[in-house]
Amino acid sequence: MILAIATRIEHVPEEKPFDDRFYLTAYFKKIFDDMGIILFPLISDKTLSTAADMASGLILPGSYTDIDPSYYGHQPLKGKSYTKDEYKSDMAMIRAFEQAGKPILGICGGMQSINVYFGGTLHQQIPGHFTDGAMQTAYLTEGSFLHNIYHKDQIQINSFHNQAVDKVAPGFKVTAKTKDGIAEAIERENIIGVQWHPEVLCDADFFRYFVNMCIPK
Repeated sequence: MILAIATRIEHVPEEKPFDDRFYLTAYFKKIFDDMGIILFPLISDKTLSTAADMASGLILPGSYTDIDPSYYGHQPLKGKSYTKDEYKSDMAMIRAFEQAGKPILGICGGMQSINVYFGGTLHQQIPGHFTDGAMQTAYLTEGSFLHNIYHKDQIQINSFHNQAVDKVAPGFKVTAKTKDGIAEAIERENIIGVQWHPEVLCDADFFRYFVNMCIPK
């Protein structure tokens, strides 16, 4: 099986404009190597229709950039800067894979991209939530994809984010929350998203579930 995965952009100082680079975090290599899955990094919007035909599903990983709030009708917070490059690419990828009927997984910023693309909004800044991997409890909805994976009502997750889903996109359900009410998972048919980083936890069961979603029925 081949899975497409969005790359993220690392911008370098202006004096080295040709050193900008696309990257993936190494966690994904270990997880999918062990499953025998080929990861296909996406770096161009111009080949997405071909990629969507070739790959069985799409992964949108996290990002160090925040989505420009103009995309969901909000004003930017004072003093914050935004880049539009990654979200523009995420939009194009979501569109291509949804039109191809292929499953999509969003992680952290990838989940936020999914929510905004389909009409939801975000909390632009959550005090105390960019906590460098601190563990917390997520409470799962019975019958959700996460409940089907873990067969538990609650699980331990990490926290790296400073933004989160506010208004959930039409057609999606919030199916995991922390005690402070932050949405930690959203889902609809063929599309799932989580706010934490299961790849950092080396959570093979989680990714195996997505791989099974990508097997043609």
